[in-house]
Amino acid sequence: MSLELPFAAADIHGIIFDMDGLLLDSERVALATVAAAAAELGLEWRAEVGLAMVGLNAQDGPKVIRRHLGEDYPVADLYDAFGRIYEAAIAAGRIPLKGGVVELFDVLDGLSLGRVVATSTRRSRAEPKLAAVGLLPRVHGMVCGDEVSRGKPAPDIFVAAAARLGVPVANCLVLEDSNAGVRGALAAGTRVVMVPDLLQPADDVRAAGVPVAVSLHDIAGFLVARSG
Repeated sequence: MSLELPFAAADIHGIIFDMDGLLLDSERVALATVAAAAAELGLEWRAEVGLAMVGLNAQDGPKVIRRHLGEDYPVADLYDAFGRIYEAAIAAGRIPLKGGVVELFDVLDGLSLGRVVATSTRRSRAEPKLAAVGLLPRVHGMVCGDEVSRGKPAPDIFVAAAARLGVPVANCLVLEDSNAGVRGALAAGTRVVMVPDLLQPADDVRAAGVPVAVSLHDIAGFLVARSG
């Protein structure tokens, strides 16, 4: 059965992609890496803390850590160890594409639809991640977590991404795997579909009627079926 969405494909003039957990199967790698970094430093860590950080940028993530693990938690040390281990994983090609990415990008090429990545990850880390899987030349711009004053769930990154596309926000389709990202897209006034990875839609996301797709294959099928 094809994906049914409450808007027409013809209304979509540009796509805004999240990156981690949506284009890249990276969230599991990141959670394993932060646990390894904490263990290396002999620090307490809990899986639920990592899940609470999904979708957040490097400014908001430490607030979550301190809220769960204490104001004196050595966040800077943890981030340094995490970065060293994680960037080695990027360089080694251990972060693969999610299913349906290549198919969807091929469809977007055929439809001449622009696409921008809006990621909470800072640019110096995001660009190598996309380059490693061959996606960097296939996007038409990026807005990164270190380039907006407020991270997801604020709307800033999506407003900036729509401007980068040159498309009104109402004609942008945001694809997100995190609740924080979906909330930001709703606040920006874009169309949004959630493609869950580690997190299922939160109660407020469900109450807002946000459509949920199983994978990016569904999005490709929707665009093809309704853009003829």
